[in-house]
Amino acid sequence: MILETLKDAWNVPSIRKKIGFTLLMLLVFRIGAHIPIPFMNRSVLTDMMGSGGLFDFFNTFSGGSLKRFSVFALSIMPYITASIIIQLLTVVIPYLERLSKEGEEGRKKIVQYIRYGTVVLGFINGFGLTVGLRGALVIPQESLRYPIYIMIALVLTAGTAFLMWLGEQITEKGIGNGISLIIFAGIVAGVPDAIKKLISLLQVGELSWFALIGLVIIAALIIAGVVFIQEGQRRIPVQYAKRVVGRRVYGGQSSHIPLKVNQAGVIPIIFGISLMAFPATIATWMPSTSSFAMFVNKWMTMNGTLYSIPYLTMYAVLIVFFTYFYTGITFNPVDVADNLKKYGGFIPGIRPGRPTSDYLFKILGKVTLAGGIFLALIAILPSLVIGLTGIQNIYLGGTSLLIVVSVALETMKQMEAQLMQRHYQGFLK
Repeated sequence: MILETLKDAWNVPSIRKKIGFTLLMLLVFRIGAHIPIPFMNRSVLTDMMGSGGLFDFFNTFSGGSLKRFSVFALSIMPYITASIIIQLLTVVIPYLERLSKEGEEGRKKIVQYIRYGTVVLGFINGFGLTVGLRGALVIPQESLRYPIYIMIALVLTAGTAFLMWLGEQITEKGIGNGISLIIFAGIVAGVPDAIKKLISLLQVGELSWFALIGLVIIAALIIAGVVFIQEGQRRIPVQYAKRVVGRRVYGGQSSHIPLKVNQAGVIPIIFGISLMAFPATIATWMPSTSSFAMFVNKWMTMNGTLYSIPYLTMYAVLIVFFTYFYTGITFNPVDVADNLKKYGGFIPGIRPGRPTSDYLFKILGKVTLAGGIFLALIAILPSLVIGLTGIQNIYLGGTSLLIVVSVALETMKQMEAQLMQRHYQGFLK
């Protein structure tokens, strides 16, 4: 079905032009991912970034740009962080809340604030990353140390701002969500290297065919589970009362409120891994013989042994917590109940107003729990894979598969919607 949709879309000139534009912009992204930052010792940099922590997670999102320390090393993460912060502040700051309810004009202002936040966070992240990796810098003179720090931070910020613009251009003129597709392209770009590493492990005997088959089966099950959960929703029936306005009768239709199982997307995993990987990142900047580094390496990493059970438990609890937290921000049952009452809608068997919001809270809690448990399983999957297959050098990112499958599904839906719209337009003509 996917191949058929792609074939139909490619035969439509307007959609083919959008697909070509999207592929061209993603090619620009991949070219920029290989443009190096000056004053950097590559061999020292590789040693410093090869020990896990937040580096591995963000490096996956950046398509290897972080380990290469290219102009796109920060990837689009500052934009995502700024978007999350603005979304959280919308609940707290009345001005932003009013903007979110003002339609297109309010949305444009919020987007502008996100852009400003992206630039600020990009510079802060770029400067902090540069200072943290100062051991890999080749500085001609000591007096140029901080000017070089600032210059590199500005280059990294410019790279993030360019990616933000690139994503917006894809959204406007191409197919799919531009920001999501950039992350998608970064993750997919690492697939050839992963396959090459698997082949090399098979050749030297470190990986058995049995383990490889198990790895493929686990990946297939993850993809099937992601599709099932991403498409899963609880539909709450809604009935609209009939209203007589003049000589016309309005209402009387039946509809539903779709509550997605995974309402929060991948955001809870990003929050959870950012908190849990912070100690491991600090430990990489300390001597390996220090008590803190030894404690972190034993108890605070996903190493596929029994020692990682406390880490995995805390990680899973954080993900479930952030799933509830973020879902509560993005879906407000009180507002939904008020809107239903305002437009004459009601849930059969439930009174409008407070009883409706209480009912929605109850259903949302059950659905969110299922989504949180699913995300937690996806997040701790790499450690389970290491324990089951014995593959220590391959990081099977359940989060990466979740993002890839989710973006692919959403892009195909948009492509199908544009094909359907074209068919309707042809019918009307």
